[in-house]
Amino acid sequence: MKRSKLRTSIQAATSLLVLGIASPVSAMKIVGDSDHMLDLKGYEIDIYGYARLNASYDIDEDIASSTRSTSFAAINTGADEDNEATGFFGADAFQSRLGVKTTTPQGVKIVVEGDFRGSGGGELRIRHAYGEYKGVMAGRNWSNYNSFVGFVPTLEFDGMPGNAGSQFRTSQLRYTSGPVSVSLEQPFNFASLITTDPSIEQKTGLPVATARLQDSAGAISYSTAAFLRQVSYDTGTEDDSEIAYGAFGALTFAVTDTVSLHGVVNYVNGGDIYLYRSGEDFAQEYGYVDSSGSIELISGYSALVGASFDIGGGRSINTGVGMVESDWDDALRDLPGSANIGDKHETNTMAMINYQWSPVEAVTMGVEYSYSKVEEVDGDDGDASRLLFAAQYNF
Repeated sequence: MKRSKLRTSIQAATSLLVLGIASPVSAMKIVGDSDHMLDLKGYEIDIYGYARLNASYDIDEDIASSTRSTSFAAINTGADEDNEATGFFGADAFQSRLGVKTTTPQGVKIVVEGDFRGSGGGELRIRHAYGEYKGVMAGRNWSNYNSFVGFVPTLEFDGMPGNAGSQFRTSQLRYTSGPVSVSLEQPFNFASLITTDPSIEQKTGLPVATARLQDSAGAISYSTAAFLRQVSYDTGTEDDSEIAYGAFGALTFAVTDTVSLHGVVNYVNGGDIYLYRSGEDFAQEYGYVDSSGSIELISGYSALVGASFDIGGGRSINTGVGMVESDWDDALRDLPGSANIGDKHETNTMAMINYQWSPVEAVTMGVEYSYSKVEEVDGDDGDASRLLFAAQYNF
């Protein structure tokens, strides 16, 4: 993949997360023409997707989830790390994908896309389902609090800690004008409020509001975004509410035609998946309810740095390290001996290096070594190393 321009590099990184690994995006295209039996009257339909094999060999312990991605929750810590089995192999094709994009004669774009990671693997799930016209997009799409700028190409389907924003999709209404986009989104609610009172449950009262600026200047491409959301509960007799917030900055710098550097920083007060790959796997809790019934938000930050090297002949080497850290000090003080705070993940870290090769335009293969580490609030830690292999065939 030639990276003679920064924009090409960013588009390639985008296709990495959308398609999994670096390879040109292709599609079967049907264009309306009255001379054909199927008269689409100006409609354009793209059918796209890929078949993909993911395989992993876990050197230290079995930490693979579906699509063979790393599960931080499965890394043993403390005394359990000394009594673990070693050497586990597995493979699946759950990441394989199918999508349809239609453009109407009036310029309306409709996208419906799915893969087979649903219910742990093997069942079809909806990834994207949205329509867009004149900058207004409605439906399920990547969160606007997200960017592929700064993304380090990896075989890991779930990506590394420290990637910009949520890295997940949600239902939303978004407006884009040039480099600026704003949205109202359905909260993810991957995580919840920690409370010792079983009558208290988190309430979704308002959508998440986001704003993003993404552009490029010369050899630099950049993105920055922010979000606000309400975290609240209401039992009918007792209630409280706080405003969670976060912001990230992401940068990719094309040092030369063949070398690109990537970097991301992210800060969140009120957690969840907006601090990506925090907590036990994807999201830390928003906060907790103290003894007076007040919500206290949990903050955290993440960072990622990496580099990509185009070595010619459709080959590339990518390397990076990312980490995410959550601040549990106040929760440990205010909830002594409860909610198992000591067992919470305080820091998740991953370092990786991979080699990717595209022998022909529609095929990409790669091998990757990654090292992951978990540190808990009580000081226990654990780590694991693994090898990944992927083969992807696009259409």
